[in-house]
Formats: sequence, C-alpha cells, structure tokens
Amino acid sequence: LSGGQAKRVALAQALVGEFDLIVLDEPTNHLDLEGIEWLERRLAANAAALVLITHDRHLMDRLTSGGTPGRVIELDRGGAFVHRAAAGTSAYAACLDGRAAREERGAQEEATRKILARRELEWLRRGAPARSTKPKARLRSAREVVAGGPAAVGVRGEDLLLDVGTSRLGNIVLELTGVAQSYGERTVFSGVDLVVEPGARLAVVGPNGSGKSTLLDIVAGRREPSAGIVRRGTTVVTGYADQQTTTLDPDARVLDIVAGPLRQPDWQDKALLERFWFDGTAQHAPVRMLSGGERRRLQLVTVLATRPNLLVLDEPTNDLDLDTLRALEGFFDDWPGALVVASHDRTFLDRTVDHVMAIGADGAVRRVPGGVQGWLAERSGAGVASKPAAAPRPRGERAERGPSASTIGRRLRDTEAAITKAQRDVDRLHERLATATDHRELAAAGADLADAQAELDRLEHLWLELAELQSG
Repeated sequence: LSGGQAKRVALAQALVGEFDLIVLDEPTNHLDLEGIEWLERRLAANAAALVLITHDRHLMDRLTSGGTPGRVIELDRGGAFVHRAAAGTSAYAACLDGRAAREERGAQEEATRKILARRELEWLRRGAPARSTKPKARLRSAREVVAGGPAAVGVRGEDLLLDVGTSRLGNIVLELTGVAQSYGERTVFSGVDLVVEPGARLAVVGPNGSGKSTLLDIVAGRREPSAGIVRRGTTVVTGYADQQTTTLDPDARVLDIVAGPLRQPDWQDKALLERFWFDGTAQHAPVRMLSGGERRRLQLVTVLATRPNLLVLDEPTNDLDLDTLRALEGFFDDWPGALVVASHDRTFLDRTVDHVMAIGADGAVRRVPGGVQGWLAERSGAGVASKPAAAPRPRGERAERGPSASTIGRRLRDTEAAITKAQRDVDRLHERLATATDHRELAAAGADLADAQAELDRLEHLWLELAELQSG
C-alpha cells in the first residue's frame, strides 16, 4: 500500500464503532485531499470528544472554530498555554495571537533586563578602585545577569534554515517529454510533459496510489521511466527527501548522519544542527530515539547541507511542528532554487507553490490553471476556495497627547532592530581592535568603537523611554 492507503486502514480501525473519546495523532499524514475532507466531515459530525495532534492548520480551524467548544493547547518548553477562538474566528489565529502577545511580553522584559543590567555593569566598572567586596559581588551579579536570562519564549526565531546556501543553477533545470511509468501491464501514468525552470515552485497532487512518489523519484533521478525522455541540466544538484525518512539509518547518531560516512563530525556539523534546534544531547542520540518531527527536521538538515539547487520533497510537512512549518514556508520565499513537492497540506501549498500538476485516477497528468486555489475550486465544483475570515484587528485609539499605542509599538520594533545592528557593529569593532597591529589602525578602530558604543547607548536610552511610554 502507499502511505495514504495505509493511513486510511489505520483510521478505519480507530473510527469504526461507538466511542466517548477519540484521540488522533497527526491523522492527515499521507492522506490525499478526498481522505482529509472525509475525515473532517466524519469528525465534525461525531458526538464523541476529540483530542487531536495536528500540523494541518486548515483541519485545526475546521474542528476547533465556530460554535463548537474548541480549544488549542500549545505546549512550549515545559509550559502549557490554552487558546480559545471566538465564534466564527480561526483557532489557529487565536493560537498565534496568544503566542505573539506572550513573546512580546517576554521580549520586552528581557530587553529591559539586559539594558538595565548592562548599565549597572558599566556604572560599577567606572566606580572608585578602592571599593569593598560588596560592590565586587554586585559586579559579578551584573555580569551574570547580562550573560544569562530566561529562555526565549516560543519559536526560536529565524535561525532555522537560514544561510544554508545553494549551488548556482543554470538556465536548464529539468525537462520531461512523454514520460510514462508502468509495472507489468499496469500503467501508473503516461504522457508527462514537464519543464521545471529556475526558481520554479511546482506541486504534484493526486489521489493516494496515483503515482506521485514514483513521479518524484523520476524527477530526482532515483528511478528511470518506462518510456519517455528526461533531460537534466548539467549544473543541477538535487536534494531529495522521501515521505518515510527511510534514508536515515535508525542506529546511526544524529551527528554521524550529518557528517556522512567519509569523515568525522566537526564543529560546523554541530553548529548546523543547533540552527535546526538539535541541542548537544540530541546530536549524540541514535536516530531511532527521535520523534517523527525530529526525524523530519534531521532529514531536512542532511538534504540542505548538500547545497542543492533542485529540491524534491515528498510530503515534507508530515510530523513537522508549526514553528518548523512556518520557517520552511519562509525559507522558500527567498530560496533561489527550484522546488518540486508532493503534499496535501493545503495551507503549505497555498503559501509555497505557483503551479500544480495533477495526476488523475486514470493516470493522466496535466497542469491545473490557477495554482492550488484553482485545483481546490475544480475539485469542489465551486469558485475559488474561500479562506476563513480573519478577525478584525483592533486599532489603538490615539490619546489626546503623545503618540498612539501603535506608533509606540512600531518605534519600539524599529529601535530593537537598530539595537541589534548597533550591537553587531560594536562586536565587529572589538574584533577589529583585537587583531589590529599598526598604531594608526588601532587609533582608527578605537575611534570607530567609541562612536558605535555611543550610538548603542543612545538607542538603549530611547528604547527604555519608549518601553516606559508603552507600559504607562
């Protein structure tokens, strides 16, 4: 059976019968669109209580929004946060709003703490030399506060997938002409004509068992077609991730998987894994100890570490958490290579692909006009599929005096970005000062460092004033 067919058998075992409580862990993995829509209708009509783990944001909204008593429980670094959606609004949006508010509070508290602690440290350093042990203890305490601090709240930002790079891609990526695949007398698909251009974003969709994975194998060069011609560009470097993560040796350590069989892991491998949220303990764990989502992330590490310019992904969203999904979607916004993906995650496809190739039950393959929305509308026999209406965003009321709350918030964000840049400038100039040998170079670096530190101090003063305005 294909992955989707096997999942339908498992769902039949779980859903046939009368139950008071149904518990499902990622039930849409591998399912085709018909299967997902059937599952939505079945669960929405079922009187049993439902506990659901899912990365499918569309399914989450369908089953926890509107008039139902739905809740989203977010587990984040040992904490549990409950989000409730108002009637007719998106449960996923309520979850994001709650997290954003939590992150903003945490970020402001942390920024205030660091700025005040840094000023305390500078004041202590400028103090009289004859100070007693008590100020020295305060000095140590201030250093610890600057260096330490609470763990970051929520997603670890934009570290994931950044700066992995890609090999240069020429004008020719991939051309398929009259491609067909058969097993004995059974024809899976035939007459596939496809041109993948530089920067293409192409989705392959179709029912379970229609041959999507087989077509991706041909695109990735892992399988030869029964008929037709495949022409591949000379500069193409293909990265392939299957839907089962079967390419990962379950007994190998995570570090060894990334380093490959020909060399020992080094600090660059460790740094790459840390950017993909694998800490020191996870790096030395065998693959069999990882969760499904961690295996999927590890698979992405190994694929992207080869610096591909053609990515072929088979159901890449299976088991991924929502943080990684958003990071992956953001990655494809700027990544210059070409993408061919098979997925039934409607939100992911809507945000990442431009064109859709549909494989029918009869083996016919054709390009669907209108992209993902055109494909969904075609299948439903209606107009373009509508999205849940977003809740109206409250507008801050302008006070009689002073800037509005929204203006203060915008200025705070701008100042935070400026502080980050100024801190990088200060750090870079410290490194320049440490490596300078010529006295003229030392003098110039020292003057630049003084100017950069003054600018950082000015921005920190401004941030504290704005934070005080916002809290007042």
